[in-house]
Parts: sequence; C-alpha cells; structure tokens
Amino acid sequence: MSQMVGIGPFITIPAMIVAFGGPQAVLGWIAGAVLALADGMIWAELGASMPGSGGTYVYLREAFKRRTGRLMPFLFVWSAVLFIPLIMATGVIGFVQYLGYLLPDMDNTTGTVVGLVLIALITAVLWRRIESLGRLTVVLWVVMVATVLTVIVACFTHFNAAQVVDFPAGAFDISSGGFWVAFVAGLTIGIYDYMGYNTAAYMGAEMKNPGRTIPRSVVFSVVGIMVIYLFTQIGVLGVVKWQEMMDTSSQAYTSVVSLLLERTWGTGVSTAVTVFILITAFASLLVGLLAGSRVPYDAARDGVFFKVYAKLHPTKEFPVAGLITMGVGTMVGFLIGRFTDISTLIQLLTAVMVIVQALGQVAAVVLLRRRSDMMRPYRMWLYPAPLIIAAAGWLAVYFYSDANAPGLHPIELSLAWVAAGVVCFLVWAKREKSWPFGPLPVEPNEVDQEISLDEIPA
Repeated sequence: MSQMVGIGPFITIPAMIVAFGGPQAVLGWIAGAVLALADGMIWAELGASMPGSGGTYVYLREAFKRRTGRLMPFLFVWSAVLFIPLIMATGVIGFVQYLGYLLPDMDNTTGTVVGLVLIALITAVLWRRIESLGRLTVVLWVVMVATVLTVIVACFTHFNAAQVVDFPAGAFDISSGGFWVAFVAGLTIGIYDYMGYNTAAYMGAEMKNPGRTIPRSVVFSVVGIMVIYLFTQIGVLGVVKWQEMMDTSSQAYTSVVSLLLERTWGTGVSTAVTVFILITAFASLLVGLLAGSRVPYDAARDGVFFKVYAKLHPTKEFPVAGLITMGVGTMVGFLIGRFTDISTLIQLLTAVMVIVQALGQVAAVVLLRRRSDMMRPYRMWLYPAPLIIAAAGWLAVYFYSDANAPGLHPIELSLAWVAAGVVCFLVWAKREKSWPFGPLPVEPNEVDQEISLDEIPA
C-alpha cells in the first residue's frame, strides 16, 4: 500500500478534477479500482504460478517462448526502460510543484532546473554500493501514513458537504462523447495512482504460501487504497472548491494539500506536511530508480537483452548502463511533463505500458492455462471475467490516449517505440543466433517453482 500511494494522489487529485470538469471525479477512483482489481487477479495467478523474481519478464518469457522465442520478454524490457523513467518523472514534477509552495517566488525556469538537479542528485546517490534500503522504506511508509491521515482529518474538521455535490450541468450525461473521453482520462489517472498493487507478485520467492498470500495482498491493498483515495478526494472537495483546481497555474492545482492544510490548520502545519511530501517524493524516487536500473540488468544477465546492461561497476557493483538509462530517461520525461502537464505525461507512460505489459499478461494467462506442466496454486475468480474487464479497461485507456493528450500522440509514439524494439530485437537475435535466426528455446526449468505439492489446494 505504501508503494501504491507515494506522492501520486497529492498531485493527481486536481488532475482528476480537471479531467472530469467537476466533483464527479470521484468516479475516476472507483473505475481505477475496478481495473486494478481485474488486472490484479492476472498478477495473482501468474505470480502464484511463477513465484520467483522477475515479474512480467518471466511471465512473458514462459508464455511465449515456444512461439516467438525471447521476443516478448525483450520487448517488455525495451518498454520498461521508457515507462519506468516516465513514472519517476511524475514524482519529480510533484516534488517541484510542492517545493513551489515553500518557495513561492520560484519561477518556471528555476523549477525546471531544480527538477533536473534533483534527478542528477538521486543518480549520484545511487552511484555506489547499496546494501539495504530497509530503513528508508520504513521512513517512507511512516511519512506517507502520517501525511495521508493528517490530510483526511484536516479535511473533515472543516468540511463543507455542499461543495462535494456542486456538480456542473451535464456532469453525468453519458450520451455525450465528451463524458466518455473525460471518464477514460480519469480512469487512466486512477490506474496510475493504484500502480503498485502488483508489488507482492515480485516477492513470491520469499513467501511461504504465495498462492494464498498474493491474491489477498492484491485485493486488500486495492480496496484499502480505494477507501483512502475516496476519503481524500471527497475531503479535499469539501475544503477547496473544485472551480479553484481547474486553474492549472494556481496553488489549488499545483499544491492542493498544502493549500488545504493552510486553510484548515494554519501555515505551520501546512509547511510541515509539505516537507513530509517532499521527503516522500525523494525517497520514492530513490527506491524507484534503484529498482528500475535492475530491470534491464536482470534481463541482460539472463541473456535476453543487450549485454552492456549486464555489466556492473568494477568496484561498487551496481548496473552502470541501467542506472544511466533510467536517470537520462527520467530527465527527458520530466521535461515533457514540464512543457505539457502531469496528465499528458501519465497518458504517455500508460500507453507505452499497456501495449506490451498489460495486454501481454492478459494473453499470457490464456496461453499458460493450456500448459499441463505448470502448477497453479491459485486460479483467478470468475475466469475469464477479470481478463475481459482488464483487457477492455486497458484498451480504453490506450485508444483514448491520443484524445486525452492532444498533440503528443501517445498511440503513435508507443507503436513507434515497439516497432523500434522489434528492429533492435532482430539485430540482437541475429548476433545471438536466437529465434528467428536460431531454434526456439526449449529449457524446461527456466522458472524455479517455489511451491511444494502439499501447498496446492485440491
């Protein structure tokens, strides 16, 4: 749950209001939760069946290795080196926005420089041997919980219910095409804020019973965070009028939580909580870039990506190419977000993520269910309904992304990125004499099965 929250809701509550054009934005959090639950069931089944480390990379490798060799896991890593930095870039944008509350005289150019320096600083901090981030994770969790609870309590001590139901004309006119464009924009922001519900699937090797633990983790975390988000969104609307948040240059948009606390409990509390938010943003960026740099490294070490990413620093033993790629990519994503807006950046990153990871895993479940050599301690409930809901939700997010990010063309850019990845794969496969320039891999034991037969339910 701490992985799901981060700084996300503090910067996307106003973005959700702008997407819907009113307090009906609450629908975005509900729709996002439905998609997260459906997609979470996919992660639960795949994670329970293959509870080692690797996540999507392993799932796609196992599902498609007998059809397209290493193409799909290669394309996932290729996509990840783009969408992971874009996700990190949203956190940098949030950091700069809330720093602007503490430094009201900071202009746009200075804010951009601060963001770039922040990314360079985090990259420099990670340019060393990192033995453990346990203490940092605890600090992040405590700060996150304290911040969210403070905001919720402050909201409901100064709550004006009339502002929450002050809907504009035509707010629920489902016959209007504009409603569905707004709805999918809100769905995209919502699913972005729920990202992290799949964290448990990456920890299956460390669980005694992943077939039981992973599904429960997914359901409890999504439902719990949905309740938190609904209370936060409704509480904010009860203090800050939604019309104020429609102005993207106002404090109500850039640092709504700080403004809310200033109006309810005064400048002292708002300043303290703003500092907490900045700490949360910094810590989550540090952990995110650290983890992101390991994705291409793990794949390259397994012989499924460019060998340069498998090299470690000669003395400090961290993946140099992966860290540099993530740092530079985050800088590029941050600049895109600064010259557009946070919603546009979210549209771009989700479009890139959907085309290989999200839809690829939907197909992976179907393909892997045809195999008789895999243990399945957990099967998703109401199959194939979660697959259909997840596929429909992700396709809606994808095909509406151009309409919700005018001028940036997320669909075209994502297709171009995947096409470039296919070309790079062919070059790599020819050099490695892998499929389609060699035989399909037939390794029967690529995935370590951590579950004993005794743990499989009858």
